[in-house]
Amino acid sequence: MEKAVIKHEKGLHTRVAAMVVQKANALQFKHHTSLYFHYKEYKKIPAGSLMLLVSLQIKKGDEVWVSANDETLDFVEKEMVDFLESDFEVKDIQTFNQVDNLLHNSSITSEQVFNNIANGLIVIDENEIITVFNPAAEKITGLSAKEAIGKKVYEVIPDFQLRVSNNSIIPKLGCRQIIGNSVIITDKTPIFVDGQVKGAVAIFQDISKLEKMTGELQSVRELKERLHLILETVQDGICVLDKDGYITYVNPAYLRIVGQTSEQLIGKNITYISPQGARKKVLQSGRAIFGSISKKANNTTIVANVSPIMVDGEVAGCVSVIKDITEIQILIENMDKATAKAEYLEMELKRTKKTNPAFKKIIGISGKIVDALAIAEKAAESLATVLIRGESGTGKELVAEGIHYIGPRADGPFIRVNCAAIPENLLESELFGHEKGAFTGAFKRRLGKFELAHKGTIFLDEIGELDKNMEAKLLRVLQKREFERVGGEETIKVDVRIIAATNKDLEEMVARGEFREDLYYRLNVIPIILVPLRERKEDIPLLVEHFLQQASKESGKEIKGIRSDALEVLMSYRWPGNVRELENIIERITILIEKPYIEIQDLPIYFRQEADINQEKASGGFSQKIILPWEEYEKQIIKMALEKYSSYNAAAKALGLTHKTIAAKARKYGIEK
Repeated sequence: MEKAVIKHEKGLHTRVAAMVVQKANALQFKHHTSLYFHYKEYKKIPAGSLMLLVSLQIKKGDEVWVSANDETLDFVEKEMVDFLESDFEVKDIQTFNQVDNLLHNSSITSEQVFNNIANGLIVIDENEIITVFNPAAEKITGLSAKEAIGKKVYEVIPDFQLRVSNNSIIPKLGCRQIIGNSVIITDKTPIFVDGQVKGAVAIFQDISKLEKMTGELQSVRELKERLHLILETVQDGICVLDKDGYITYVNPAYLRIVGQTSEQLIGKNITYISPQGARKKVLQSGRAIFGSISKKANNTTIVANVSPIMVDGEVAGCVSVIKDITEIQILIENMDKATAKAEYLEMELKRTKKTNPAFKKIIGISGKIVDALAIAEKAAESLATVLIRGESGTGKELVAEGIHYIGPRADGPFIRVNCAAIPENLLESELFGHEKGAFTGAFKRRLGKFELAHKGTIFLDEIGELDKNMEAKLLRVLQKREFERVGGEETIKVDVRIIAATNKDLEEMVARGEFREDLYYRLNVIPIILVPLRERKEDIPLLVEHFLQQASKESGKEIKGIRSDALEVLMSYRWPGNVRELENIIERITILIEKPYIEIQDLPIYFRQEADINQEKASGGFSQKIILPWEEYEKQIIKMALEKYSSYNAAAKALGLTHKTIAAKARKYGIEK
């Protein structure tokens, strides 16, 4: 490979390039070889391509390398270099310069046109080598001119179909094809010189956006047809008005409801049809009116929703949607019948539905307990995490057991953990186990509850008592089903179903930052709410009977039942300890009494006192049966005064107190005027 430095003042312009190509062709023919030029980033340019050589715009002082196909022909390379470095002398220098300048200016003009047209332009020579590749072609194809110029067109763009195969080539106009992500339309024209094909020109345009717009217009037309079909087939009456109040459209349902024809309505102004109606008001105010009831000329009562049509903040019309109110009344009546029937069937279902035997330890027929057990049965069918919510003593552990023993893990272990009963410093070891020597007293490896529950269920009671550190570790187990023992490095995988329970208000704890929000959502996949005993008092007689039978069997006493007045006291009690408290009370009474029936005097004294207080409150009087706390009397006096006088000032004067005192006491006791 030999280097040439161009010395000609105007570089290798068109005429000089032609002389160079002629010299190169002569050398190639004489020595049966191929010559190539190497210029800047363009590698191995065929020396016989005039259009390509001109397109390179080689200037004075530029370096051009010459190489031959055969490395032994270095003298050919040297001869070509000498020619390139010559002055290209001619006899008539003036004529040469005139033609030179004309060709040079024409070349610049063509270059500017090529580079600034919006369409892509590709020119190939007779060897199908790309000689022109303008910026628009770069943008459309995603290729750079450096990647394209000097290469066969089908190597650069395989599907472009620009060929120079014979002299009979004809122009091809409006050819549509896809290049990369673009859809283009191309005009392909051959270049003839002296009747011979010397190349071809392709001018193409990206029509992707145009095709997209065409598709969008088609979609709009289809949408319009769909909307028209919907308007024509809906059972609601629809009426459209323009901004001046003229009716422009009514659908068949509207005509049917009002009993008129389209000829009677289309083009009519609302001012003459219904000057005081909702449509007129909406056009004037620009505000929607809903639920407007009116009677039409055919005595049909309709309800209408009228909304303005706003364009650029201005009222451009309105649309009214009406319905025959008679149809609505029929629907309401049918709905009432269906609702009554559903309520009846629901009550019958509650009476007859038997819960799964796994929940037989849970006594109750109230709707709330039946609903909770129905959810528990559904939850048992899957392995989803369950969160049981309820006060202490409502039977959360019994529900958890039932879910386990009727679920797919019934044959696996059921492991209980009371998170509140284990000290914080031992809870991690209890849940995840520890390695020998992990801490003082760890004399051997111990498996944690999660490992013991593998292929089974772990019940985490009082989950709201965890500290922040344990919450994070429990979250990892929930997410990845893996953990490490205390003092260990091995990651242990477990397949465990998790059922958690709490009597805390987790939502409030999350809001106060006392419980991790992500852990809450991981646990609360299937929530089950167990209501307190005071909210299902209809279950108390059943529970009393069950606990009496159980306690009688254990104590060996024959307790036949409970008197009605004693049962009423139990029914009116608040039961802060819920079912567990009721069980303990029945067991205590059974042990202490020697009679076949439980009577009111057999109940603990605080039961009887609370019953008297409730009776005293209900009566609103002040008897001598029992002395109430002062606040109870104060509350009743203020309530009576406000009921009679209906204002703080009047009540305060009647009681000899200030307005502020009465207002403060009313707020304290939750009394409204």
